[in-house]
Amino acid sequence: MGHPNVIYIHSHDTGRYIQPYGYAVKTPNLQRFAEQSVLFRNAYSAAPTCSPSRASLLTGQYPHQNGMVALAHLGGRLTEPSHHLASFLKTNGYATALAGVQHVASAERLPDLGYDRLLYTENPPVWVNDFESQNDWFAQAACDYILKSDGQQPFFLDCGFMLTHRMGDGEQWHTTRHAPEGDARYVRPPAPLPDTPEVRQDFADFRVAAYRLDACVGRVLEALKLAGLAHNTLVVITTDHGIAYPLMKCNLTSHGTGVLLMMRYQTSGLHGGRVMDGLVSHVDLFPTICEVAGLTAPDWLEGSSLMPMVSAGDTIRDEAFAEVNWHAAAEPMRSVRTLRYNYIRRFTPQEGPVLPNCDDSVTKTLLRQADWDHRAQVTEELYDLVFDPNEACNCASDVSYADVLVEMRGRLQRWMEQTDDPLLTGRLEPWPDTKTKLPGEDSPQGDWSAAGPITVEV
Repeated sequence: MGHPNVIYIHSHDTGRYIQPYGYAVKTPNLQRFAEQSVLFRNAYSAAPTCSPSRASLLTGQYPHQNGMVALAHLGGRLTEPSHHLASFLKTNGYATALAGVQHVASAERLPDLGYDRLLYTENPPVWVNDFESQNDWFAQAACDYILKSDGQQPFFLDCGFMLTHRMGDGEQWHTTRHAPEGDARYVRPPAPLPDTPEVRQDFADFRVAAYRLDACVGRVLEALKLAGLAHNTLVVITTDHGIAYPLMKCNLTSHGTGVLLMMRYQTSGLHGGRVMDGLVSHVDLFPTICEVAGLTAPDWLEGSSLMPMVSAGDTIRDEAFAEVNWHAAAEPMRSVRTLRYNYIRRFTPQEGPVLPNCDDSVTKTLLRQADWDHRAQVTEELYDLVFDPNEACNCASDVSYADVLVEMRGRLQRWMEQTDDPLLTGRLEPWPDTKTKLPGEDSPQGDWSAAGPITVEV
């Protein structure tokens, strides 16, 4: 049998807030897929920000290694575009296509990534003029590609949805033409947020966006079934990072880096509705795809294939790393996570949160009214994930955790040294044309400034 097709389906800002992970968020197509695939309950992105997270998954390298230290549309880019999964698979005989969002390269750099076809640009219908219909078109473009496949050449299809990103006036979960739509009466907000009418409505609207995402994903999966290709196609479904709330997206707790991850390939062990509890990083997906496809993994990869975990229950890692450099504003941070602990270090702590790195919302407004702006940041955070799974109680100054703190500091230091992390030089350099917000600003909206080097405390 030849190489399998590979379909990479990804969403924006969904975290794990879908039905298969036990949340009251109706996503029937994703639930059905979970029951046919392998679901990873402890999967984490390498960055809780959009372009760095996606770039890490698609290169198998951490952001400070692959160059994606900022958002692609604000100047971030890959140092070696040939390390992108599409480029790698193309050199190994795959047809490559993009349907929808990619957010790893700006428009002028997109040809460098290795896609043969940009499906969403090919004859878009006249009704593609707003957020919801664009996502529908991304799904339709992917479906058409799958249904027209002749089976003569394996393909890699990158299918990205803008859902569930905040959009529209006031950064709601969809355009104002449809908002608000969610029924807030019986909603429980995510763990780090207060249970108030405003937050309940905000999360009710997120659930509507997640349901729309699910419908788009369902169309792609149905096309794969109708084309008779499901048996020879590896399907990966994930998201970039946590949902766009204060204390979640752009934070290094599980609220920011915890991601949904499901994989299905019927001729391997990636099927049957199985659940894996082992620690997984997005950087492990590239080597996994290589093993499933029977390809020699390139030497730049930092992750490990998930197949030993799937086939024999073996642990492939006992630690997972993540980082932030620039999002809307600079906020250099690093973290190391085990199944028991999460350690976070901030390299430029300030008096309060870096507000431009939190999307605007009614929930953000509520927290600011409660004086969130002046809640002190700290250099180090340590969370005991057994006794504090919501990562709310910082144990870094607790003497009973002194030995754990030393161990976790050591883990982070070794990783930074092994990966040549530029923060160890005391200086973080942006790409020359990177745009930024200043930390003192309060919103990601409005004008941008030119980013300059950041001096950090080593």
